Amino acid sequence: MRQKLHYPLRYPWLDLDVDDRSAPVIAVRVDADGTKGEVPDHSHRKGQLVVSFGGGVASSVPGGLWMVPPHCAVWIPSGMAHSNRATANARLYFVYIEAELVDLPKSCCTISISSLLRELIVALSDGVQHDEVRRERLISVLLGELPLMPVQQLHLPLPDEPRLKRIAALLADNPADRRTLGEWAGHLALSESSFARLVVKETGLTFGRWRQQLHLIIAIRELAAGTSVQQVSADLGYESVTAFITMFRKALGKPPAAYINSVAQQT
Repeated sequence: MRQKLHYPLRYPWLDLDVDDRSAPVIAVRVDADGTKGEVPDHSHRKGQLVVSFGGGVASSVPGGLWMVPPHCAVWIPSGMAHSNRATANARLYFVYIEAELVDLPKSCCTISISSLLRELIVALSDGVQHDEVRRERLISVLLGELPLMPVQQLHLPLPDEPRLKRIAALLADNPADRRTLGEWAGHLALSESSFARLVVKETGLTFGRWRQQLHLIIAIRELAAGTSVQQVSADLGYESVTAFITMFRKALGKPPAAYINSVAQQT
């Protein structure tokens, strides 16, 4: 049975059940209202774009965590259970789309959103539904532009194996935890080689690469929320800001500030 949606974030509407609406595209504004907010696990028939105009939001789906920095969106296919966690300064739009109308992947992905698409989303959320001809034109352009947007590699695979799920939760709560592969293996009463194989089997990544990806996801979320590079570096347990910037640049091709700015400027 599909869950009824309850949103702790502030909306300009109440009790909207998007699956009861026949409209091909529904766009709504979401305000974090100065505090962190979370939409708990739910699903719906329509596919959903979670679009960030400011701040950051992370979308959690079975087997993965997807980061949505400013001027990006995560595509959540029809019927997929998910939750959304927004930073305190987030400015979000949720766009619900009848899945058969748009040529987007059958799995989650994070995509950049051009300035044209941003304006289309704002217009569709801002009362143009009263002008049906104009609304149909805007929807047609939006559905044509979405498949052309570049994909961002901002995905963290989450293990289903119970022991690894506990470690993932511990590291998410305390990303500065610098226990080694061997120390985590001992924590689970496994040999180092057995633990290493288990992580690769469950996530497709080595333990070091998986932890680095977690750090990148957290770093982008916090940088998008306005946290300084120095503070993010300290929160992630890096010995120096230089070491953090070096890791970030090697992984994403740009230092932190330049990366956040480049994502915001993509069209």
